Formats: sequence, structure tokens, C-alpha cells
Amino acid sequence: MPRLLARILLAGLLCLTLPLLLAACGGDDDGGADGTAAATTPGAGDGAGGRSGGVLRIVTEEDLAAPLDAGATYSAGAFNVLTATNRPLYRYLPDDPTRAVPDLAAAAPEVSDDGRTVTVRIRDGVRYSPPVNREVVARDVKYAIERGFSPAVGNGYAGLYYGAVIGADRATGGPIAGITAPDDRTLVFRLRRPTGGLLAEALVLPLSAPVPAEYARRFDRVGEGETSQYVNHQVATGPYRFKADASGRVLGAGIVPGRRYVLERNPSWDPATDDRPAHLDGIEWSVGNDPNVAGRQVLEGSGMSLGDTPTAALIKRAVEQHPDQIFFSPGAGSRFAALNTQIPPFDDPNLRKAVAAALDRNQMRLVRGGEVLGDPATHFLYPGVSGFEEAGGMEGPGVDFLANPDGDMELARRYLAAAGYPDGRYTGSETVDVVGDSGDPSDKNAQIFDETLRSLGFRTKLRLVDSGTMYGRFCTVPRAKVEVCPNLGWQRDFDDPQTVLYAAFSGDAIAAQNNTNIPQLDDPAINAAMARAELLVDKQERAEAWAKIDRMITETGAAIPWLWDKQPVLSSKDVHCAHQVWNQGHCDLAFSSLR
Repeated sequence: MPRLLARILLAGLLCLTLPLLLAACGGDDDGGADGTAAATTPGAGDGAGGRSGGVLRIVTEEDLAAPLDAGATYSAGAFNVLTATNRPLYRYLPDDPTRAVPDLAAAAPEVSDDGRTVTVRIRDGVRYSPPVNREVVARDVKYAIERGFSPAVGNGYAGLYYGAVIGADRATGGPIAGITAPDDRTLVFRLRRPTGGLLAEALVLPLSAPVPAEYARRFDRVGEGETSQYVNHQVATGPYRFKADASGRVLGAGIVPGRRYVLERNPSWDPATDDRPAHLDGIEWSVGNDPNVAGRQVLEGSGMSLGDTPTAALIKRAVEQHPDQIFFSPGAGSRFAALNTQIPPFDDPNLRKAVAAALDRNQMRLVRGGEVLGDPATHFLYPGVSGFEEAGGMEGPGVDFLANPDGDMELARRYLAAAGYPDGRYTGSETVDVVGDSGDPSDKNAQIFDETLRSLGFRTKLRLVDSGTMYGRFCTVPRAKVEVCPNLGWQRDFDDPQTVLYAAFSGDAIAAQNNTNIPQLDDPAINAAMARAELLVDKQERAEAWAKIDRMITETGAAIPWLWDKQPVLSSKDVHCAHQVWNQGHCDLAFSSLR
């Protein structure tokens, strides 16, 4: 789950740290006169090293864990695909996670001094793929964001970053009063609170990619409880589109869920409006492959990249025999287990802390490939995120139940005694549902967690399912009443600590569907601290405030952080992979090429 890096704060107030807003602050940058990045910027030059033509094959065991609708998706794999087919207002360069550049936008966003108005200018000349075939205008972005509030689309972050827009608190997919398009090239957001800087940062997320209302509305209008069908008929603005039949339908052609996803060139794309080289003729994403077989094929074959996390054996093989074909993406995110705080037995914080104390986080790391993959986590703000050092850095907040990464059974038994089990062993009657990812190596992590629970006396039922099912049917659905989800991952949406902590742990983020607060932590003190921190503007003040919140969350034991990731990515020797460092190191499909 997401993701990005940026520094888009209030213009005129915090221009010191603002790569995207340098132009608005009177600074200098490497972009062209219209605010776009020059071809020599990091990432663009990286992709320019290969030849044009050819098809890149991406192989995975797991299906993509989210719908391939830019308005709905909130996962790294889907983001990877959609960055090639959609043009949000802003985007990140592949290997420079500190700088966002205009994409559909013509220049940096303009944030008013009071933080209550954000204005964006839209680029000329960007067109939709067939069958729409017209130029993109500002009202298309307005519709795209508004549809994100529809239950039929179910965007997971619309309320988090656009919630302060006037009228958004009552939005259900229709017009939002605070979003206006006074002309074809201007988009204006008016807010109830001075959080325009945060909203400006969020414009890099896929929800700001345009959607043509006159075409999409018929697919968005579905019955209660049903999902928008626009994903199966979507049009593209990027250099690639999902392969479609003559009517524009992509289901069965470019999208075959659980089997393959096929991208082809977008005939309406004009390279004069886009600095991405788009070397490849197409991309084929194949699902259902044995991870070890697929990994060996990638390392020894040609034209391929592995879209899954490699197994420990593959990582060892790559490091020893193919060191130039493995890339460890820094700051890829954190991995943690969520314990359901709303139902027994883990509504008791002492039981949660007992499990945290007992868990061997080093073993959790070892089965994934060992220390090359990162460090055992001690809290939720991870290295590279603003607020990490203020929250305790590598040592963390110093809670005793996370002090020993090898596990501490004696301490675990003391917490069990504090919970009312004086023999240091759980004797309750519940059977604990543990829902984990079936893919290797995640299945091993789930099994280690399950064994830890059993060693403490818990009776468990372990279910190993594919990641899409794990999230879509169990972990993000509160009514499923799952007690433990051990295979969760989280990335920042951009470089602000709120994006790591709010969606994952705010009581206000709990939702019936697409719930991002998987432990369902609803702590009044934490919620109040978040509400105060959200309004801070100064970068250092935000870092300190969210660091305190990070400590508060960690102390609840509602989730157990167990790894700060360096995500490994494998590619064939002839693949020039422009790694999306902001997105777990996946190959940026619009910058990568075959050698």
C-alpha cells in the first residue's frame, strides 16, 4: 500500500523545502519554461539509455491487489501499471524520490497564504485514447476527484487529503462545491481548513488523473453495493493504454483478472506534451507463476522483470551470481502485523503486547532474505520519512515489548499475567483467525506469526490466501472480524509523516469497505493529537508532532512493526529498469527499456 515523496507546502511560508514549488517561490529548477522536468533530470536520462521497441514481460505469482481504476486503487503494484496509462496532475521521477514534477498540470500548484485555496493550471494538448479522442480539460479532473467519494469507486484516501474541501464532508460521488473549473485550463480547490499544503502534495496520487464524465458516468452509475465498471472500459492519457476491443472495452483484452494485463501504445499520446521516453512497444503482465521458477527465468532469460517480492533463495542466488540484476529499493516502507482492537481477545492491550514481545522479528526478516532487506522495525515512521529521527530513529520509543528483535518469552508471559493469565499462558476460549498472504516468502511470515500465537496458548485458524483476497475480503473489511493480519505493508503517499500514520491508525479512517485502519484503533487521545498535527504548517513542527503520535500508536500494541523494507527487484540482464524508488523500486514502464 502507497508510496510517494514530495515537499509541497504552503507557498510563501515554507519555500525553503519545496522542490515542486520552487517556481512559485521565485526559485530555480531544472525544468523547462512550462515547469516540466528537462530530459536530463534523474530518471529521464536513466530510461534514455535503452533502445526503442520491444515488449517487457512482468511476471508474478500474485494478482494485483487493487482495482486498476486510478480513482480506486491504493496499492504499489496497481500504481506501477497506472503510471504508464494515466497522467495525474503531478508525478515523481523514477529514481529521484525527492522531487515531484508537473504531469497533466502545466506548472506548480499555487497555494494561498492562508492555506485555504489551491489553484492548478492544466497543460494543453493532452488527449484521451479512443473511443473518447478529445483533449483533457480541467472539469475532467474535477469529475475524477468527485467520483473518488462515490461508494461505487471507494477511494481509500479521498477523504484523508480532500476531506477539507468545502462540501467534501457530504460528498457521495456528485459535484463538490469547493472544487471548481472556471475555465478549461484552471482547477480551483477551496478548503474549510488551512490544509492546502497537504492537499497540494496529494495531487501526485492517481485520483487526480482525469476521467471524462460524459463517457465514464454510465459505468459509474451502478446499483447500491455494486462497483463502478469504468475499470473495464477506461481510457488512457499516458503513453500506454490497456489493450481494448473495437468498442473500447478492455476487460478480456487488456485486463484478464488473475491471468494477465496487456498494455499497448496509446495512439492519442503526444510526446510533445510529455518528457517520458516511452521506449517500449508494450508491456505484458503475467499472473499465476511459480515464484522460484519465474525468478530463475528472469535472471537467466531476457526481457523480463519480477513483479513479486523474490523468495529468500532467489535473493541469495541473485546476490551471488547476478549482482547486477538485483536492486534493493531504499525506504520502500514498513511491514507490520495488525491485531484487531475491537473484538476479543486483542481488545486487551496486555495481550497485544504479549504477542509483540514474543515475536521473533529477526526470524521474520530471515525468511525473506536476511539483513540485506532492511532492519527489524521498532515503530511505524521508517527511515527516510520526516519525523523518523524525532520518533526515536532506529531505537524507536523504547517500549519494552519491542526491545528484543529475537523475541522475549519471559516478558511475554509477564504481559499475559497482567492480562489475567497468571500462569503466563492464554487459556481463553476464542479461536483466533490469522489471515496471511499465500505467496512465498509472505506465507512463511504468516506461519511464524501463527506459531508465535500458539506458543502463547492461543488457538488459531491460519488462512493463507492471495494478497488480493487477503485485503479485499478479510483484512480491510471490518465485518469479516479477522483477529490478526500479519502480512501488512505500508508506504508513504508523499514525504509527510501524516501519510504514514493517519490512514493506518486514525479512528476517522475506519470504514466498512476498503478500510485502511486494519487494527481499527480508535483512541480518542491519538485522534485528537492527529487533528491538531494536521493543521501545523512548519515542517519541523509537523515532524515533532507526528513523531509523538507515532510513539503513542506504538505504545498501544495495536500493530506490531517487524521490518523496515529495502524492497528487492529482479530484472533480466537486457532490461534497463528505471526503478520507481518512490514505489518499491518497480520498473517505471514509461522510462524503462530493453538494451
